[in-house]
Amino acid sequence: MEILAFGVQSDEKPLIEKAFAGLHDVRCLDVFLNRDTAPIAAGYEIISTSVNADLGAKVLQTLAAGGTQLIAQRSTGFNNIDLDVAERLALRVARVSYYSPYSVAEFAWTLAMAVNRRVIRAAGRTRDFDFRLDGLLGRDMHGRTVGVVGTGKIGEAFTRIAHGFGMKLLGWDVVENPACLELGMEYVEKERLFAEADLVSLHVPLLPATHHIINEAALKSMKDDAILVNSSRGGLIDTAALVTELRAGRFLGVGLDVYEAEAGLFFLDKSLEGVDDDTLARLVTFPNVIVTSHQAYYTEDAVGQIVDATVQNVTDYLAGRRSENVLVPRL
Repeated sequence: MEILAFGVQSDEKPLIEKAFAGLHDVRCLDVFLNRDTAPIAAGYEIISTSVNADLGAKVLQTLAAGGTQLIAQRSTGFNNIDLDVAERLALRVARVSYYSPYSVAEFAWTLAMAVNRRVIRAAGRTRDFDFRLDGLLGRDMHGRTVGVVGTGKIGEAFTRIAHGFGMKLLGWDVVENPACLELGMEYVEKERLFAEADLVSLHVPLLPATHHIINEAALKSMKDDAILVNSSRGGLIDTAALVTELRAGRFLGVGLDVYEAEAGLFFLDKSLEGVDDDTLARLVTFPNVIVTSHQAYYTEDAVGQIVDATVQNVTDYLAGRRSENVLVPRL
C-alpha cells in the first residue's frame, strides 16, 4: 500500500521513508493539505498530515469522496481537525499523543533566555564588528518567579529547568501535577500568576476554554518588565492586544514560536512575497520580540518519535486495533 504524506519537511523526509521502509511505500509531499491540495489524495486510503493542515469540513469531504479512510496526523495537537465532520464521514483520525516533552520545554527556555540576554541583537552587532554592550543588559533568572500555565509533560519539563535555575515556581492547571508539587510549585489562580511572575510560559492545549487565555486583561495585569513565552499554540494569545501593549513599551521580552494566524505562513518561504498580515508584520519589528516558525518540537528525538508513532497508527489501523492515539471514531 502507498501512503500519501502532506507537509513533509526536508529534514523529516528521510526519517519517514526509513520508518516505513519494508512496510509500505510512502509518497512525501512538501505541500500542505488544504482545499486546493486535497484532490491529490484521491485514491489513497491512508494519508498523513502535518500540524498546519486544513482538516475542516470541505477538505474532509474531499478526502472521503476520494476514498481516504485514515488520517494520521503527525502532531499532538488536533485543533485543526473538525472531528464531528470526520466522524459523520466515517473517517478514522489518529494523532501522536506523546513525543519528547524536552524538545518543546528546552526551546521555550531558549526563547526566554534569548530575549532576556538580547542574544539576537548582540549577534547582529558582532557580525558588524560592533562590540558595545549598550542595550544588552539582561537579568539573572535565579531568585525570580516563573509562572507555568499548563503543567502536563511539557510544563513539567519546563518547570524542572526553572527549578534548576533556582526560581520560585507558580503553576496553573485544571489538575495539579504531583511531580511539580515535589519541586516546590505553588498552584495559584491564573490572575495571581500573571500578576506575580517575572516569566510566564504557556504549555496548555488550544481549546475553547484556553483560547486567548492571554487576553487584554491578562496582559495588563502582568509586570511591565515580564517575559512572555508561547511555544504551544498561537491562539492562546490575543496577538492584537499583545501588539498594543508592546507599542506602549511594556515587557522585557516576548518569545513566540507560534502565531494564531500562522496557517499559510509558517513552514513556507515567504521571503520574496509581501505578507499582508499587518499584525505579524508589526510584531516582528519590536526589538524585544523573537518570532520563530513553530520549531519547538523540531529535534531528531521528537520528530523520530512522531514518525514512529505515525507508523504504529497505520499498523494499528490495518490490523483493526485501536490505541490511545485514535481520535475518531470516539469511544
